[in-house]
Amino acid sequence: MRNKRILFMTQAAMIAAIYVVLTVLFRPFSFGEIQVRIAEALTILPYFTPAAIPGLYIGCLIGNIIGGAILPDIIFGSFATLIGAVFTYLLRKQNKYLAPLPPIIANIIIVPFVLHYAYGIALPIPFLMFTVGAGEIISCGILGMIVLSALRKYQYKIFKTN
Repeated sequence: MRNKRILFMTQAAMIAAIYVVLTVLFRPFSFGEIQVRIAEALTILPYFTPAAIPGLYIGCLIGNIIGGAILPDIIFGSFATLIGAVFTYLLRKQNKYLAPLPPIIANIIIVPFVLHYAYGIALPIPFLMFTVGAGEIISCGILGMIVLSALRKYQYKIFKTN
């Protein structure tokens, strides 16, 4: 039991750290009305482990803070990642191709309102939904599925909980 908790916390911390590093490393692409946040490819990880849920949330929260996001973006952007992670975990036993949909949908719904109202970006919300959605499809849908395919071969070695 204790080892499972240690493994869970270690996995969550590693996922958070990788998310932060990717967000900061690719900062020019991680923020703004046209964004492809490379770190969002990690939102596929709840397919393998529930530890990814807090890991992604904390990683996004810290990445947003370090990246210079304003408070509404820190709160609601991180919340979008949390919602996406939870629903990816809940869909994990369904078709693997459904795994990237929750973070894509959560970000399409939440992030455009943050950009429009918090940052004052004067573009129409439907256009922002399109640009955020396109970036999420690239990061979660394409890059995320590449990550999922690569990790599926090793999932029992990497994410085992025994």
